[in-house]
Amino acid sequence: MAQSKVEAALVVRNTQGDTLVSIPMPEGATWCLEWNHSVTGIRVQDCYRHHAGRMVLERSHQPDFAAGLGHVLGRGRQVSDGDGGYWIEDINEPVPGNRYRLRVGSLAVNHRLLHEGRRISLSEQAADQAVTIQLQTDP
Repeated sequence: MAQSKVEAALVVRNTQGDTLVSIPMPEGATWCLEWNHSVTGIRVQDCYRHHAGRMVLERSHQPDFAAGLGHVLGRGRQVSDGDGGYWIEDINEPVPGNRYRLRVGSLAVNHRLLHEGRRISLSEQAADQAVTIQLQTDP
């Protein structure tokens, strides 16, 4: 019997439950949350994949070892990005409940979603507010 695909969307909601972003996210699709480090201003990325109905953190890009950043032994593997920074590859951690809360930074931090060449600024919509980022799957 063929396994059916899990239909899903990446949804960002504010604390009032209003949907700020909704992006179809079929099985295997990837996206990243990107932001500018609040101290150094360097660009950081956490990248996810829809895998079998789960939001899975696959890898993270960190251009240097700024405050709060760094590789944790046993959690993926660190490889050079060829430009002075590094990727932490093969993290492969399911996100509990397929969601997490984020305090969206100011426009200087500019939290943004990257998907299929698009950049969607969460900071333009919800700076200094809490949001929930969720891989929402149909029952």
